[in-house]
Amino acid sequence: MAIAREERAHRRVYVVDGARTPFLKARTGLGPFTGSDLAVNAGRTLLTRQPFEADAFDEVIVGAAMPSADEANIGRVVSLRLGCGEKVPAWTVMRNCASGLQALDSAAVNIMAGRSSLVLAGGTDAMSHAPLLYGPAMVNWLAAWYAAKGMGRRAALAVKFRVSYLAPVIAILRGLTDPIVKLSMGSTAEIVAKRFGITRRMMDEFAVESHRRTAFAQDNGHFAGEVEPMYGPDGTVYSADDGVRRDSSVEKLAKLKPVFDRTYGNVTAGNSSQVTDGAAMLILASEDAVNEYKLKPLGRVVDAHWGALDPAEMGLGPVHAITPMLMRNGLTFNDIDAVEVNEAFAAQVLGCLAAWDSDEYCKQYFDLPRAFGAPDRAKLNVDGGAIAIGHPIGASGARVVLHVLKVLERTGGKRGVASLCIGGGQGGAMLVERV
Repeated sequence: MAIAREERAHRRVYVVDGARTPFLKARTGLGPFTGSDLAVNAGRTLLTRQPFEADAFDEVIVGAAMPSADEANIGRVVSLRLGCGEKVPAWTVMRNCASGLQALDSAAVNIMAGRSSLVLAGGTDAMSHAPLLYGPAMVNWLAAWYAAKGMGRRAALAVKFRVSYLAPVIAILRGLTDPIVKLSMGSTAEIVAKRFGITRRMMDEFAVESHRRTAFAQDNGHFAGEVEPMYGPDGTVYSADDGVRRDSSVEKLAKLKPVFDRTYGNVTAGNSSQVTDGAAMLILASEDAVNEYKLKPLGRVVDAHWGALDPAEMGLGPVHAITPMLMRNGLTFNDIDAVEVNEAFAAQVLGCLAAWDSDEYCKQYFDLPRAFGAPDRAKLNVDGGAIAIGHPIGASGARVVLHVLKVLERTGGKRGVASLCIGGGQGGAMLVERV
């Protein structure tokens, strides 16, 4: 039994291939695609490149933070729509902003355990489709209305109705507010900024650079083979991430008002990630499956780690996920060739860099004698990040893993790290290696 466990622990997990949709900024009204539409678009393109059929998968795992009401267990919906067949089990995971990363980690764990050999995993969210809800007063009034017997009882209830009952509860705002510390995600970014002295200009400069890098990447084909076009119901072609602001400048961003702390804050819509619709899907395989189908993997999953911290400083989650993972593997950022840290907010990423360079922070939380040391900015989000690309919550964890592997492929690098902060005070990270 000990030998069997050791063999499972050393079973290699390969990332064979991956594709994602263009990330489409939520504008007015519903976007053209639901969450399952997006995942199916990404998955269908990915499957056309493989030497096996869709029913060869052992399972399908999809991360989603806000699937619509008619997409319960969206993983199964996506699996069936992709033609994986009735016999392929499928399931859905939710870990807020890292739902897509959780799907990949779950797939890797099952492959290492020998329970699966070939897995389709990723994430999706159509944030523009987040519902408007009734508040408690309206819900209680409707419950009483439907339970009322006779016109007299209903007439009495009609008199008690108030127009204020119709005020909608915006689900996306509720979902992006921490129920424990009662803070929006943007407010936690303000706290991180104040802790490390991150100024408004620093945030805006970071945001402008994100747009500049993404625009350059689009113009130079850095997303080729990763971002696949979609065709809308009306025939419209969506071929690229459409939230990139090519004319962004520090001067323009300086005109925007703070959103979360209107009096003293510095976090604005311009230096925050965008509300977006999108999906990213990857194929993970064991060594046996790689050999059976003669696959040529992008890389392999070396390790993953989940960390946790005060929800009020949730943006520092990547520090608490990446640092222990690299230490466990005897690595520093000097050994890493590409780093993807999801840009939930400019303040949050800058806060992570400051924490890694802080002797005090690294001593307090990791018992290190000195600062762990932040990654070189030249290695970090080389093609921009969520400020320019967008952050469909369920998909971003899969996107950053796929993209860091694509960067390694393009640059000839060996090791990469992908990470996200997670609402609720967590961080997730994955260490990958090119093969």
